[in-house]
Amino acid sequence: MNNLRLLTGLFATILLANGVRAHEPIPQVITLPDLFEIAEANSTQLRPSFTAQEEARREISVARSNRLPEINASLSLSYIGDGFTTERNFSDYQKAPIPHFGSGLSINLNQPVFTGGAITGAIEIAELKSTAARYATELQRDNIRFQLTGFYLDIYKYNNLRLVVENNISQARKVLDEMNARYREGVALKNDITRYELLLSGLELQLIKINNMLEILNSNLVTIAGLPQETVILPDSTILSRSLPVNGEAWWQEEAVANAPALKLAQSSVDINSKAETIARSERMPKIGLQAGWSIDGPILVEVPPINRNLSYWFVGVGITYNISSLYKSNKSIAKSRIATRHAVEQLDATSENISLGVTADYIKYREAYEELKTRQKGVELAERNYNTTSTRYSADMALITDMLDAANSKLDAEQQLVNARINIIYYYYKLLFTTGKI
Repeated sequence: MNNLRLLTGLFATILLANGVRAHEPIPQVITLPDLFEIAEANSTQLRPSFTAQEEARREISVARSNRLPEINASLSLSYIGDGFTTERNFSDYQKAPIPHFGSGLSINLNQPVFTGGAITGAIEIAELKSTAARYATELQRDNIRFQLTGFYLDIYKYNNLRLVVENNISQARKVLDEMNARYREGVALKNDITRYELLLSGLELQLIKINNMLEILNSNLVTIAGLPQETVILPDSTILSRSLPVNGEAWWQEEAVANAPALKLAQSSVDINSKAETIARSERMPKIGLQAGWSIDGPILVEVPPINRNLSYWFVGVGITYNISSLYKSNKSIAKSRIATRHAVEQLDATSENISLGVTADYIKYREAYEELKTRQKGVELAERNYNTTSTRYSADMALITDMLDAANSKLDAEQQLVNARINIIYYYYKLLFTTGKI
């Protein structure tokens, strides 16, 4: 679904609903991919990453501007007092009139030609930082997507659990009605009714907790996605029926190496530190630049008496500067940069290892989830058979109330475990996508 069309329809529905009844919940069936697009456009948690990315892009322009010539202009206007002359022993004082109005104008230009790679290195570092900012944004986006996936699947799970509990409440009430009828006939004990009422009360409390948890999960989901608080997310009912790929672990490992933002970010850190090491070495190189200038000053004070005229001159040439102290000062910065590069390489290796371990664990859990689903399906089948058999025997006075309670609890537990097993398959699939950077 197109993101713009989805958002337009969503907000139009919200505005229309608010015009009729303020703050009324607005159920929306939204798929996970659509939710990802909405979050990328509206999530408050993602905006700082986009801003940092834009800031890093601007830093490239700043670094490139260092290739441009430096042009300095200065203008001075001054009042010059009269001077005096004396012998070297400060005798024979004589006043020396000087023109009182002084002025100066100069323009200087310096075009860097060779800086030992400092300017080029600074530009390359800025570009690498921009790339790293993009990877950091991707990593934050993936974190948000996986967080949304967790809330989304939890909502799906608790919606299904609510149906399971509601169904068990309905069955418990039917059993209670039957017990009350048998009690009135004198073939059932009041204690049996009380114990089953306790079961029903526990189910009703569980339903309240499920509804509260759904409210919390929905609030978390719409807040992170940047949707209005009145929105109620209804998960896509077809998500469990979709066939998911079951590729081998080697395929997932290769995808992680190629796509994981955390790995790319760690590699960017290595590149940045390596380039910083190159710039540190450039401090030992001379700096060469083309220079040009023009100045006009007056009066001419180097003559005695001073000449009340302007003196103008210009020049062009090549300027070479060399920081001799870099021979003994730069060693420390070079050593520091070298250690920083080594640390970045070690961090890259650690990140690669952690991602590989994560893929292995997630893949094992993904396969395990399929096996668990088969077991839970068989468990529900057996629990339902046991419940129906026990219910029939209880109606024929061939089973105790404790048997009914055990059968009901076993059925409820089996149905809840089946819901969780189905959700686990989806969860671990998206966990694999998250770990490999494909979410």
